[in-house]
Amino acid sequence: MASYTFTYTGIRVKDMDESIAFYTRVLGMRLQFRMKLKKTDGEFALLRSLRGRQRLELNWYKPGTRFAKPYAAGEGLDHLAFRTPHLGEAIRELRKQEIPIVEGPIGDPGGAWAYVEDPNGIWIELIGPLRKKKRKA
Repeated sequence: MASYTFTYTGIRVKDMDESIAFYTRVLGMRLQFRMKLKKTDGEFALLRSLRGRQRLELNWYKPGTRFAKPYAAGEGLDHLAFRTPHLGEAIRELRKQEIPIVEGPIGDPGGAWAYVEDPNGIWIELIGPLRKKKRKA
């Protein structure tokens, strides 16, 4: 069975600037990076507390895209993320178990991500290399 490490929680936000301001000014988190993602026609930001290991990913999707959902207060969980040492192997194992990959893999062989759904419809992001690293002689 593939090995997974819980990595971060992703939530949907209505306004990226307002949300970043709240988490940094009010809760003291640090913005690690922010970027637009062509694949979703939206953007995401990754934040981290000064002393914590868990990270928070903020996700905003352009209205009208397949990723955008009507926003309801308290229902903004977007996805949970788990790291695996070998994403390609994990995907093969999931397919054997007849668990569909709902999106991806996205990225390159050295670092990619893919999504599955839990039984409640929550997207689970799996992150890792698609190929095993070659050992140097």
